[in-house]
Amino acid sequence: MSPVSDPPLVAILLCTYNGARFLAEQLDSLENQTHQNWVVIASDDGSTDQTLEILRQYQAKWPAGKLTIRSGPQKGFCQNFLLLACDPEIKANYYAFCDQDDVWLPEKLSAALKNIIFHQDSNVPYLYCGRTKYVTENLKPCGLSPLFVFLPSFRNALVQSIAGGNTMVFNMATKMLIEKIGAVDVPSHDWWVYQLVSGVDGDVFYDPVPSMLYRQHKGGLVGGNHSFSTNLKRVWMVLQGSFQKWTIQNISALKQVDYLLEKHNREILRMFDLLRDAELKDRFRLMQICGLYRQTRSGTFLLLLAALIKKI
Repeated sequence: MSPVSDPPLVAILLCTYNGARFLAEQLDSLENQTHQNWVVIASDDGSTDQTLEILRQYQAKWPAGKLTIRSGPQKGFCQNFLLLACDPEIKANYYAFCDQDDVWLPEKLSAALKNIIFHQDSNVPYLYCGRTKYVTENLKPCGLSPLFVFLPSFRNALVQSIAGGNTMVFNMATKMLIEKIGAVDVPSHDWWVYQLVSGVDGDVFYDPVPSMLYRQHKGGLVGGNHSFSTNLKRVWMVLQGSFQKWTIQNISALKQVDYLLEKHNREILRMFDLLRDAELKDRFRLMQICGLYRQTRSGTFLLLLAALIKKI
């Protein structure tokens, strides 16, 4: 598909909650994007620090209409992001989720838009996402998110979220899909969007080239997964049933909208639901039939462990 002639408008969906410490750096990085045709819709979830003051300062500094501030639902980050994505009044050519404490590299939006515009069929949901550069609170490099090499798919999305929402940019067809469904009860907005787009056989592109700095700090809601201690924590989360709880939420939400899924993905969902309560021998057979997979060896180990102890 040939590029559009005018710079497309991007609606940046920013959710904030007591983010005053790092928010200004994030807003500065948005201001420094090489793609300049964007607006920010900031939904604050009841901050008690200087977050709203900082937002208002940038609202006054930037051109009129560049930054809109609204009140969030105060039901957690997932619902805050989903309510923004579901709002039919937010209209643009493309949409980007944005966390309050990251730093976007100048080419972030340009790289995403170049990819989407070149590959997309505008009638088909398209989701761009990718790797991140991990940095400390002071923006000192401390690694990269894992490099995933297997193709994104619904078989993967059922058991793994491959990219943070902070990397996601999507087209109008994806926005309309999210709007149609509404703000459902799921563990994470980014995982849910990956499941939806792959479930309807939309296009998901995972960019191996990072375009943002992902701060790792104690106040972060979701951190990186590159350390040994984090992997041990993930094993513990499987053992205590957190992964199982998330799966139950996702399956319940997907069942509500299974009429939207492609037929073969509805069947994968049905078998995945069955295997969770099946006998051990049938559990692994159904996993093989479903073709479920994660992107790394440690992830595959966790998936097999969850299936073995009936915590999937």
